[in-house]
Amino acid sequence: MDNNVSEFISKQEKWSHELQLLREIVLSCGLEETFKWRSPCYTFEGKNVVILGALKDFCCLSFFKGVLLKDSEGILKQQGENTQSGRIVPFTDTAEIHRLKPVLKAYVFEAIEVEKSGQKVEFNTPDELEHPDELEVAFQQDAEFQNAFQSLTPGRQKGYLLFFSGAKQSATRASRIDKYRSRIFDGKGLHDCICGHSKKMPSCDGSHKYL
Repeated sequence: MDNNVSEFISKQEKWSHELQLLREIVLSCGLEETFKWRSPCYTFEGKNVVILGALKDFCCLSFFKGVLLKDSEGILKQQGENTQSGRIVPFTDTAEIHRLKPVLKAYVFEAIEVEKSGQKVEFNTPDELEHPDELEVAFQQDAEFQNAFQSLTPGRQKGYLLFFSGAKQSATRASRIDKYRSRIFDGKGLHDCICGHSKKMPSCDGSHKYL
């Protein structure tokens, strides 16, 4: 068990009991517990499988490649109409988690098999490029950020995806996403001018240098 996860769960005013129960279920499946992107994350041989989320209206168990699961019980939800890879199972009480415990374990084991097989998610255009896990988590934690990103033109989305995925380290990818969050909310591309004085928008003509 990761002490950071224990601390995270203990500080949750609303979903601590639910998250602890989900944690126990996932750990019973043999996954390794880590703390990534300010959330409890569970991996198999270094590959991200599931992550726990605590949102305003619900907590959830989120599968990174949920779209590849059979979902025989019909419990997986798409968080945002444009989410292509991840799928969540939302909860608002422990009773529902207890009821679905055998199902959740079966889904986790299936997700592990997906990783063992090396299956990849085929992304549709305009994305085409795979979304880094760090971006999927950012979307899960902030639906408005997801909407802002998906409102960008296909070219701007592609530019960010290439830039975010280009970092070798997870921490660097997460840092880049945080750094460019406000720019994305403003509808700006990676190289668009943000000085506000250019007469050649979206490019910058250097006008800010003469203020």
